[in-house]
Amino acid sequence: MVGKRTLGGLEVSALGLGCMGMSATYGPADDTESVGVIHRALELGVNFLDTSDIYGQGHNEELVGRAIADRRDQVVLATKFGIRRVVGGGVVETDNTPEYVRAAIDRSLKRLGVDTIDLYYLHRRDPDFPIEDTVGAMAELVSAGKVRFLGLSEVNGDTLRKAHAVHPIAALQSEYSLFNRDLENGALPVARELGVGVVPYSPVGRGMLTGDLDLLRNLPADDFRRGLPQFQGENLGRNIALAERVTGLAKTLGVTPVQVALSWLLAQDEHIAPIPGTKRVKYLEENAGAASVTLTAGQLAEIDKAVPAGSVSGSRYTPEGMRAVNR
Repeated sequence: MVGKRTLGGLEVSALGLGCMGMSATYGPADDTESVGVIHRALELGVNFLDTSDIYGQGHNEELVGRAIADRRDQVVLATKFGIRRVVGGGVVETDNTPEYVRAAIDRSLKRLGVDTIDLYYLHRRDPDFPIEDTVGAMAELVSAGKVRFLGLSEVNGDTLRKAHAVHPIAALQSEYSLFNRDLENGALPVARELGVGVVPYSPVGRGMLTGDLDLLRNLPADDFRRGLPQFQGENLGRNIALAERVTGLAKTLGVTPVQVALSWLLAQDEHIAPIPGTKRVKYLEENAGAASVTLTAGQLAEIDKAVPAGSVSGSRYTPEGMRAVNR
């Protein structure tokens, strides 16, 4: 069992399951196999399931809904709203209006087949619309019993502080990994100050820290990562060299590179709950094993030395895509 973490009063498994890849982004998936992954996750104590209304244009919520239909009481269910359309390279079209909030929650509840969502995130912020108004509308959902806790994704510290003043924010979901550590100098200190939990997505560097370096060199033509700077040209070569250092450390520790990456994240704060995504049971079980890995201070220092903050080449998204984060 993977243990528990607390996010602003919401108890979740220390490791969650990101379900996006079961419907979009990383190549084909099989619904039957994906449902099996979700069921195995619950058996392992991984009860924190993460989806969004934009993943597969609603398909992912429907899939998760089918998987948990007879076991809702075992699940801490999180979903997101606020992105109308993904253009590519991280570029998105957003809608943060109260009208959209109210319509989006009802669509998500229907697709998921539930009465209440445990954690409801604003997926991306529209900087031209007051965050106070969006969170105010989200707070109405809590009062109506449709949502238990509120979250924000990819916002900066100022936005988090403004939102938290309107209604307590339980969790901040942002990209955070041994490879991508911008959050440490951004919203993470504010989250700690306010008692907001942190939910890192892409906690193994979008696959860079899986140890499967041949795959990274030969991504399928339709793979989302081909459009990201870190996976292109000289950047990719430099980043694979960093990943090889993690693979070497993993061998000395007797664990896998994925388990190094996840256990490193878990060691950063007791209110961090990463959500590695997978659509295969064997990778789910590997991820879950990270919760049993305890790194010493010396080992953590070795990992930091191998992949220092800021050493990764290329940005997370294209310049246009980066405008949609840290708002």
